[in-house]
Amino acid sequence: MKRVTGIGGIFFKAKDPKSMHAWYKRHLGIDVQEWGGAAFSWVDSEGKPTPGTTIWSVGSVQGDQFAPSTAPFMINYRVADLKALLATLRDEGCNVLDKFDDSEYGKFGWVMDPEGNKVELWEPPSGQ
Repeated sequence: MKRVTGIGGIFFKAKDPKSMHAWYKRHLGIDVQEWGGAAFSWVDSEGKPTPGTTIWSVGSVQGDQFAPSTAPFMINYRVADLKALLATLRDEGCNVLDKFDDSEYGKFGWVMDPEGNKVELWEPPSGQ
């Protein structure tokens, strides 16, 4: 079974998200949108668009989106078959969180790594 097939997103917290958005936009050219992040479209080795995006987002340190982790970041990994992977991780003794989301953006599940970092697993909608 395939496990991780790519990185779907990088999320981190900042004391002043708006200032961070401005800094990354000005100095690194990241096109930060009103929602607090940017979507990087994928291209193949020839520069032609291919299905998929990687999200980059900065949120407030006050947020609890990474709970129960206390880390200031979370990485979202693309997976091919989320339900099967979550079952396998449980069988392997991993700390898989009970929450599961199925939305227009795809299916999401979470597991805690050995150091208490929350890892987001994402199965994109069909065709993406």
